[in-house]
Amino acid sequence: MGGGEYYKILMVNHDATDEELKKAYKGLAMRWHPDKNPLKKEEFEAKFKQVSEAYDVLIDPKKRKIYDLYGHYPLNSQRFNKDNGVGNNIKENKERVVENTLACTLEELYNGCRMKLRVTGTDEFGKLKSVDEVLRIDIKPGWKKGTKITFPGKGNQELGGDLIFVVDERPHAVFKRDGNDLVVIHEILLRDALTGTTLNLTTLDGRDLTIQVTDIVKPGYELVVPNEGMPITKEPGKKGNLRIKFGVVFPPNLTTQQKYDLRRILIDADS
Repeated sequence: MGGGEYYKILMVNHDATDEELKKAYKGLAMRWHPDKNPLKKEEFEAKFKQVSEAYDVLIDPKKRKIYDLYGHYPLNSQRFNKDNGVGNNIKENKERVVENTLACTLEELYNGCRMKLRVTGTDEFGKLKSVDEVLRIDIKPGWKKGTKITFPGKGNQELGGDLIFVVDERPHAVFKRDGNDLVVIHEILLRDALTGTTLNLTTLDGRDLTIQVTDIVKPGYELVVPNEGMPITKEPGKKGNLRIKFGVVFPPNLTTQQKYDLRRILIDADS
């Protein structure tokens, strides 16, 4: 995540104390627990995961220091200095090529960004270098999960190996990626499904998008908004589509009079 985003997720200042972090986490964890809203379980699960991840980093002094310094905490790998926030997903191919996961937010993959990661390499004798090296990765708009970035000779240098980062995609609270498309699951009330509604979304680049829904929405109905999906890396200027999949929330009960009135209206609509 970009610098400062963990603080925004927990809605605290950069100088927040441990007590303030714990209080913020407790409130947000209760608010976004998936059991709170079964109708939006996926959205709540993604938000809950973001809150937990932010708290896990900021409550740990070492992790927080690295996050504040580099504005990113993407990995955890024994290949890297532990203080750099690089993790356990290391793979070695015949002890030559070293692979590591590079976790990116959907915003980072949409807009593109620059990441700096400090690594401790080995020399030609297999010994750790005394001086750390900072690697720069320019994330291109539209990159997908599985994209590989190779640094020749930066893996196991004793054997002439490469260091490879493999892009992974963090879950998003609102959008889900499907190829070059973005998918949103949106629940609307029955009255809006029948009479129309307006949907407001904030895009991954911060724009306010207003979408008029005029069709009668059936459960499973999908509205396609052209050119509002992910950037297509190999076709600059082009984007995929935004696909909004609707679920319809029915009223829990109706009075006898309401049922009569509704039936009369629908009979007229069918005629």
